[in-house]
Amino acid sequence: MCDDATGHAEANLSRPREASGPAVDPVHLEPVDEVSVTVLVDNFYDALVEGAPGVARPSFGAGIAYAGQFEGGRTPVGMVAEHGFSAIVSVRRGVERSTILFDTGLSPDGMVVNAERLGVDFGDVQAVVLSHGHFDHAGGLEGLARRRGGQAIPMVIHPLVWTRRRLAISGGDFEMPTLSRRALQEEGFEIVERRFPSLVAEAGILVTGEVDRTTEFERGMPPAHQHWVGTGWEPDPLVLDDQALVVNLRGRGLVVVTGCGHAGVVNIVRHAMRLTGESRLSAVFGGFHLGGKAFEPNIAPTVESLAEIGAELLVPGHCTGWRAQHALAAAFPAAWAQSSAGSAFTLRAATGQ
Repeated sequence: MCDDATGHAEANLSRPREASGPAVDPVHLEPVDEVSVTVLVDNFYDALVEGAPGVARPSFGAGIAYAGQFEGGRTPVGMVAEHGFSAIVSVRRGVERSTILFDTGLSPDGMVVNAERLGVDFGDVQAVVLSHGHFDHAGGLEGLARRRGGQAIPMVIHPLVWTRRRLAISGGDFEMPTLSRRALQEEGFEIVERRFPSLVAEAGILVTGEVDRTTEFERGMPPAHQHWVGTGWEPDPLVLDDQALVVNLRGRGLVVVTGCGHAGVVNIVRHAMRLTGESRLSAVFGGFHLGGKAFEPNIAPTVESLAEIGAELLVPGHCTGWRAQHALAAAFPAAWAQSSAGSAFTLRAATGQ
């Protein structure tokens, strides 16, 4: 937890710096043959959205619930939608497969309920990665621990994930729930703190670590987002613990999965390209954080920058916001796909690669 002067000084020292050109210490990210991203938690669920090649969509009937008002006392149910994000990311290289849980949603039970309805086995998960410490991405850790029965599992986090944060808003300040190291360790999570890029699976999944901020328009959170520095509250625009997952899909380029994208989705993609030396972008999943008055001015330059980079698939969700979704869908009609809780996307290497 960043609750003393030393922690604050370390945070200042770790601020991402503007960087251009190839990475000083490039990461060799082995290409994989297949990437699967299953959205366990998202703000949105649509039982009527249709699937497509490589995209599986759950419908009503994914689960059954008791409902005494119906004959037979049962009714089919779909996925739980809540303001949060969680995804299972699985990669395959040859016959070797690795599976990571990225974020856990808002509530203790939303993620595990959806996983049960989808038939997801958390026993296959080799590690948990948190994109950052906000409660709408870490809320499901208790449910996960309960489902796993306290069985140990590594969890990769940024050291600033313990930071106390609040929103200083009219009508009263809202202090966000802060993660407890002790509680997590007691529940079987083996904490692995990393500020810098790290590989979390033998088959090739990269955690970006802190993201270089290189765009002029992705300036982070407004002044109302604050962190505790030991003697008081100060603005926390950067959310330094924000990080993403990156996979190199053979012959097609990078697959990037963000949590909230507090660093800026364009910054994140550029950072991933610099780290890996890969200039092609295959897909981006997760929160683009373009919702609300403070971030809507970023929609147009984000669309323009993504058009310059190019991507085969864009699946923005969670905090992206409806105005940004409309803009992205209009600008990239062939690439944009609707995110919905329970949707599973499978991407395969280019033929002949």
